[in-house]
Amino acid sequence: MKILKAELHCHLEGAASPDLVRRLAQRNHLALPSSLFTEKNDFAWSDFVAFLKAYDVASSAIRTPEDYRDVTYEYLIASAAEGVIYTELMASPDHAAASGLGYAGMLEGIVAGINDARSHGIEGRIIMTCVRHLGPDRALGVAKQVAAGPHPYIVGFGMGGDENKYQPADFRTAFQIAVDAGLACNCHAGEVAGPESIRAALTHLPIKRIGHGVRAADDPNLMVQLADQGIVLEICPTSNIATGIFASYAEHPLKTLKDAGCAITLNSDDPPYFKTTIGREYQIAADHFGFDEVALRDITYTAISESFAEPELKSRLLARLKS
Repeated sequence: MKILKAELHCHLEGAASPDLVRRLAQRNHLALPSSLFTEKNDFAWSDFVAFLKAYDVASSAIRTPEDYRDVTYEYLIASAAEGVIYTELMASPDHAAASGLGYAGMLEGIVAGINDARSHGIEGRIIMTCVRHLGPDRALGVAKQVAAGPHPYIVGFGMGGDENKYQPADFRTAFQIAVDAGLACNCHAGEVAGPESIRAALTHLPIKRIGHGVRAADDPNLMVQLADQGIVLEICPTSNIATGIFASYAEHPLKTLKDAGCAITLNSDDPPYFKTTIGREYQIAADHFGFDEVALRDITYTAISESFAEPELKSRLLARLKS
């Protein structure tokens, strides 16, 4: 599908393929448990909690600035080969710290990967994320690190992790530190938990976008609110099916949300875990939801327009869409 694409919701640590994780583990002399992989060399997990555990184990192989560079570079050039011109990568300082790498080293590696991939026609930016189930104190620590260590490529602050742990209000201070540092914010909500999770995030956190947000389809009034407020949904269809939120694409509310006037984007989330790519997500939107080329181009336009990229870059990217 020859359509330029953009992605706003991809976890950097979750973008490392099984082969790359094995290579990094070997380079770092790390023994990974055999249970991390299936016989077909996919990541092994059975439900959302097991996915989070597998994610943490695989992420432990990413230990040096060079590792972060390689994960970033390999994902970006693979995306570029599918027609992606812009990607926002969510990076977790908590995962880097758990592997013994400081914030500065992690950032150095990601920046190098973005710079090295530019010759392939793709730009990358960074959303630094805290991990919800690690708690508000850890989130506060991440926010302070980000505020104290800015970089032009860091354009946002967000929160992922287990949506059923803690409440959005518990993280208000961390998000305010990020806003005061000039960063735009997003937050996972309405993925595993229901509409009330989205409402709580909108009420208590200064967010412009919602990661996933698909459970808004359970509440028509909430869909109207999202549309009226211009809150952008970072939708990841294959992820939602792989984690059991919906049984099939036929049950997924992507088109329901679009028809309700919600601003939607397409994303891969943690692509190797869900056996997908951003290119495949665009193709799925065409094959399973009936999106034609005009609709798909509009999704890319929304993603770039509502990205956290600096205005000059945003203008250049939008110009590429029109050329």
